Amino acid sequence: MTVRSGMSGDAVCKIEQFLANLKLYRGPIDGSFGGGVEAAVKTYQNQQGLAPSGTVDPPTWARMFPSDPPPVSAVACCTLAERCLALTGSFETGKYPPDCFCGLTGDFDQMGLSFGALQWNVGQGTLQPLLMQMFDQHADVARNIFHEHFDTVTALRTAPLPDQLAFTRSVQTRGLLQEPWQGMLIALGRTAEFQAIQCDHAGKIFQQAVQMCGDYGLVSERAAALMFDIATQGGSIPNIIRAQIMADFAQLPAACANDEVAKMCIVANRRAAASNPKFVDDVRIRKLAVAHGIGTVHGIFYDLEDMFGLTLNPFAKALAASQ
Repeated sequence: MTVRSGMSGDAVCKIEQFLANLKLYRGPIDGSFGGGVEAAVKTYQNQQGLAPSGTVDPPTWARMFPSDPPPVSAVACCTLAERCLALTGSFETGKYPPDCFCGLTGDFDQMGLSFGALQWNVGQGTLQPLLMQMFDQHADVARNIFHEHFDTVTALRTAPLPDQLAFTRSVQTRGLLQEPWQGMLIALGRTAEFQAIQCDHAGKIFQQAVQMCGDYGLVSERAAALMFDIATQGGSIPNIIRAQIMADFAQLPAACANDEVAKMCIVANRRAAASNPKFVDDVRIRKLAVAHGIGTVHGIFYDLEDMFGLTLNPFAKALAASQ
């Protein structure tokens, strides 16, 4: 996997330490690939006669760490449902895995607090079931995160909604969560247990995505990811848009009749055109990035196979492997 700006984790720490030892990087060894790391990587690549991309691609990694295999994606070995959630979660939060599971925003939309890959929130009551499941099934993990605040959260999760909203707003400053609450929630989102709960609560969306693939004769993992993103962002594909999509399919040249990418592009363009006029371009860019398997969304670069293990292979094989 290519390690690039916006990523985090042990591989980034290893790169930071390597560059710091060469006096090319003077920032913190915090596992967060930012502009300082990118600049140091470019300097190193120039010194080594490598293309100064600022990303640690396999040739750069091999030069830095000749005896170590390149890192693999944090989600590449996960189930297809988890990979689809991670991709859409990354679009929603603007963060690569695993930090996409820790997306955290304050009361900008009057929902009190939004958290997780799909931004479940307090105001609509969508976040509380996830927290209740976590505290009921993994109380030991939750206690080790919240410590003296554990009982507060336990009582809060069953309090009347106005009280829940009032509390979440009381620990914010200008829409930003105060510490230690911000850090505790991010720590919660980084646990395997809470990530699994998020995937569980996104299960109905994934099943809907699989059904939508069947409706349009799409069979690939990337198609499942596209439909998952559509189901998350738009809810469904209206019947009139479905009719237009099927008409476009019928117009494909015979040589492209079974072209998965061509069909996904049609779905992406038609669904985007039916979106709120203010967001048409944004939706189109996002959906076409999934269809093509590569693209830049909200200024963040995505390579679906490299980062998420999402390919044009049949998703039925991935589903069978996860059973």
